[in-house]
Amino acid sequence: MCGIFGLSVHKGSGYGPAFIKKALATLASLSESRGKDSSGLVFRNESEGELQVFKGAVPLSYLLSRKELTHQVDRMIGSTKLERPAGKQSTFAVMGHSRLVTNGSQLNDENNQPVVKDGVIGIHNGIIVNETELWSRYPEIQRTYEIDTEVMLALIRKYLRDGGDIAAAVSKTVTEIFGTVAAAFLMVDLNLLAVATNNGSLYVLTDDAGLFAFASEEYFLKKLAQVMRLGRNGKNCIRQVVPGTGFVLGLDNFRLQEFSFSTGPNGPIGNSVTTAPYKIMVQSISDGKPQRELILDPAKIAVHPKALTESALLEFNLERIKALRRCSKCLLPETFPFIEYDEAGVCNYCNNYRIKNEPKPIEELFELVEPYRRSDGSPDCIIPYSGGRDSTYTLHIARNILKLNPIAFTYDWGMVNDLARRNIARVCGKLGVENILVSADIAWKRENIRKNILAWLRKPHLGIVPLFMAGDKFFFYYTDQVKRQTGIRLNIWGINPLENTDFKVGFLGVPPDHNKKRIYSLSLKRQAMLFRGVGKIILENPRYLNGSVWDTLGSFVSRSIIPHRDYYHLFDYYRWDEKEIEKLVLEEYQWETAVDTKTTWRIGDGTAPLYNYIYYTVAGFSEYDTFRSNQIREGMLSREEGLRYVMEENRPRYASIKWYTDILNLDFPSTVKRINDIPKLYS
Repeated sequence: MCGIFGLSVHKGSGYGPAFIKKALATLASLSESRGKDSSGLVFRNESEGELQVFKGAVPLSYLLSRKELTHQVDRMIGSTKLERPAGKQSTFAVMGHSRLVTNGSQLNDENNQPVVKDGVIGIHNGIIVNETELWSRYPEIQRTYEIDTEVMLALIRKYLRDGGDIAAAVSKTVTEIFGTVAAAFLMVDLNLLAVATNNGSLYVLTDDAGLFAFASEEYFLKKLAQVMRLGRNGKNCIRQVVPGTGFVLGLDNFRLQEFSFSTGPNGPIGNSVTTAPYKIMVQSISDGKPQRELILDPAKIAVHPKALTESALLEFNLERIKALRRCSKCLLPETFPFIEYDEAGVCNYCNNYRIKNEPKPIEELFELVEPYRRSDGSPDCIIPYSGGRDSTYTLHIARNILKLNPIAFTYDWGMVNDLARRNIARVCGKLGVENILVSADIAWKRENIRKNILAWLRKPHLGIVPLFMAGDKFFFYYTDQVKRQTGIRLNIWGINPLENTDFKVGFLGVPPDHNKKRIYSLSLKRQAMLFRGVGKIILENPRYLNGSVWDTLGSFVSRSIIPHRDYYHLFDYYRWDEKEIEKLVLEEYQWETAVDTKTTWRIGDGTAPLYNYIYYTVAGFSEYDTFRSNQIREGMLSREEGLRYVMEENRPRYASIKWYTDILNLDFPSTVKRINDIPKLYS
């Protein structure tokens, strides 16, 4: 989920201080795209026998600009100058981390990376989802922090104490982890740097002049090689750290050895012991700005002392909504935009419905992807991966049925909750699939959402609710960017054909298009009607003209204007089956489910609980009603089954709505009361 990187330059390489500074800045700048919540660096100061750690709840670019850090960098890089006498030169080594916060609050620097434990310093990209089990399994290791990475470092030290070498210690540790691991380690007592991964989200670069670098993405190292012109003075090689493998770099002899978790190294590695253990110096860096918690656990919210009082504020007008007239075939009520009923009580949406879940033969998809397949085993497909059940299923099919070598791409815009992140870790770790993540400026994105919600609360209108989710549409833009950076042309989407939510634009006066090809497509005529409806609302409520406007417009362009090529939709060729998909995610990948709903749909989307509460409370239906209605039309559910589902699924999700308001710094009681005060569309 985060960005990790490292750079080591041998004392005899010929690379000087200016080169090292520029290379470090380049890797740091590229890695920051994967997370800006906190950051850290650890330098191995060989001349003074220190491992110097700098970290804090600040972006990496800010950390690198601090004088105390630049001063230390100058001191350490100065020790590599060629004019120093023989025997006084030293090998330079640094590891860095740019964090997208998951386990462990960034407000406590012990949870920020690099993490220090038992003389092991580690940086970790990924999530360990069985950390509690591991702590219980090994009572001889003691937990100190919240962050999941700690247990990995404690186990490595345990296995080193048991007599294993570094390759064996890392292999045993990572093999016991459920989740994703792409990590690097320095130790106080070993002249070694080790890197390893169980899902391939790690690449290394070597050159024959005496340079070693690693990063979370191949593109970062390619860009480093280009910026630093590494091909001039000798050969350089970039390669993926294959899932289930790692490398150990000897910092004294600069010997690089690969090892496998299952078979070990090709030759003896051993533990190159330092003459004296290094001292660890940790310095916290702050920008002086007030800090807010970036992660909140809905499970803890659900049992908080305030929960009973606050949850009582949420309306669930079940009896009044049950009294609404509904279509005699599906579930849509009389409050649904543009709905009409015929003499038999069947709605116009049913009468105009065309079966969507009738896929073409899977053989056609095999033929379509064949030209993109790579015979050398390198990645050949991008799967846009939100962490939801449909994109999980798509990743599974691409890997195990189509036999592609996919990269899972995730765009985190600030509303991908920790539940989704942990499930992404489960799936990518088990499949051994690289996960490329682009993290938005999450604080900025959340502030944009907050501004629009505050504007909306001043004068609520159901037609403008989708504005709360506008920022996530850059997923399309960044998918194309990742394709360019990786050189992979193919991507396969897992968009569910039954998730049609035309009612959202219907509240803006845009009638349904029963013949549209894709659930998210709008004809030019309907786009014009949409803009007219939005424009009218903005004129009536100018507070929407805030700093989020360009983000919103950019999202629309990314999704609807920019053309996209070389992509297919899995469910055009593979039948969507809810029971099959749920069985897969729950049993095969041991998905974690939400604490406040029984459904597995949209549980990783932090926005859905609030907007569905708005729609249900004000209009008497939500996305669940439209989704289940489509299943009824497809013959997947009976109407009675659908009614039972929506009565349960439309229950207000207190823990998730509370998470949403807290993460956006909104007052929960006043927000909910304002929503409840909106005039209902039913009596």
